[in-house]
Amino acid sequence: MRDPRSLYELNVDVVVPPGLPLVAGLTGFADAGGAVAQTTAYLLATLESTVVATFDADELLDYRARRPIIMFEEDHLTDYRPPRLSLDLASDELGQPFLLLTGFEPDFQWERFGAAVLGLIERFEVGSTTWINSIPMPVPHTRPIGVTVSGNRTDLIEAMSVWKPTTQVPANALHLVEYRLQELGHPTTGFVLLVPHYLSDAEWPSAAVAALEAVSASTGRIFPTDALREQGREFTARIDGQVAENGELAKLVHALEERHDAYMEGTTLRSPLTDEDGELPSADEIAAELEKFLAHRRNRDDEA
Repeated sequence: MRDPRSLYELNVDVVVPPGLPLVAGLTGFADAGGAVAQTTAYLLATLESTVVATFDADELLDYRARRPIIMFEEDHLTDYRPPRLSLDLASDELGQPFLLLTGFEPDFQWERFGAAVLGLIERFEVGSTTWINSIPMPVPHTRPIGVTVSGNRTDLIEAMSVWKPTTQVPANALHLVEYRLQELGHPTTGFVLLVPHYLSDAEWPSAAVAALEAVSASTGRIFPTDALREQGREFTARIDGQVAENGELAKLVHALEERHDAYMEGTTLRSPLTDEDGELPSADEIAAELEKFLAHRRNRDDEA
């Protein structure tokens, strides 16, 4: 393997305090609800940040598969924005610093990229690593967004993970980073948001809010979310209107909610992963179990 350090260029003028949490989100294969793209773009747009390291896109990106956008005005080209993959030093709403890895998911050289990220984590004595992802699931938009939590932070897994499958999944480059960090015993957490499958191709602001809440739980950093929450309310209102006008979609949402309500009549909480015989449930059963779990937690919090 060629030297992983040659994959990026460091900004030597930036001083990174030791022990900071690292937050990562890369856009690529799966981003249901646009959770990762919205979250990372929002953080970069709303928080103060300085580039610490810039990765070489020509080494890592398949331009023909994910073509950059160039602006054409009438008879000439006016703007070209190259793909960006960088590590930034940012500050949250309270001025607390953290590191932020954002941009495109590499198409090539995953092992070398992973080694580069691990090298940066070691160089800056990162205290913990948290990354976000999202997948489509048969869950209704009328309930809180659930997450599957991976890594070695058992406190977060026990408190937040609503679905714990044993399965094979297409990997993300950050899966590899998480796997390597676990081998080193580095505190690492992966949050996979479970987004309603019928909203997977939309940019759902509520998914970004849920991602930021998960990151806050892992890092203790506080992020401004008022604008996203308002956008989420407006988006949800439009979806509710469309559901009301679409009989098939209304039937789907109502069926998921009915299963949730039936569970609330009185059963003890059990794992949403398997049924009583230890078998993996169907997609509808998964959705129902997720909704039951979320409703149980919400009622418990209201009573506290």
